[in-house]
Amino acid sequence: MTTKSLDLDPKGKIKVRYFRLRNRLKEKAGTGQSREPGKFAMKALEQAMAELDKFADDYPDWVQGQVRELYDLFRKAKDKDESRRAIEFKRLNEIAHDMRGQGGTFGYPLVTTVADSLYKLTVTRALTSESHLEIVKSHIDTMNAVIKERVEGDGGLMGRELLTALEKAIEKFS
Repeated sequence: MTTKSLDLDPKGKIKVRYFRLRNRLKEKAGTGQSREPGKFAMKALEQAMAELDKFADDYPDWVQGQVRELYDLFRKAKDKDESRRAIEFKRLNEIAHDMRGQGGTFGYPLVTTVADSLYKLTVTRALTSESHLEIVKSHIDTMNAVIKERVEGDGGLMGRELLTALEKAIEKFS
């Protein structure tokens, strides 16, 4: 960081002083975790990874609540006139945003892929037609299948089949 100080000398000219502060970010990153500046203690990293692993085991169970909420929003939107679906599409978008960040973290990158697609679809609130709603449902169905079947990683053959089915649904209703 550079700080400027403006002073006038006796002749009325401006003096400029620059203070260069040492960048201590590397030191701060390791504060309290390692005695070596800029290094993380492996023990702290291992503890953090163990905590993530605990959540990963429970991920399919607690993400199912988000999938149920997506289905509820789909049904509510389906019962409304096309011009009155903005609230549901906004909430669909928010949930998709959260899910796309979670899936890969907990070993379900297919959830991230599908949630990202749903997020992009619902970011534009003007796209609320019946066909768009069917595309939304296809996304929800795909994520539900991934979670129910506990399709981790790329899912192999099953993962490819799920993504192909989603792509076909998108083509059908686009």
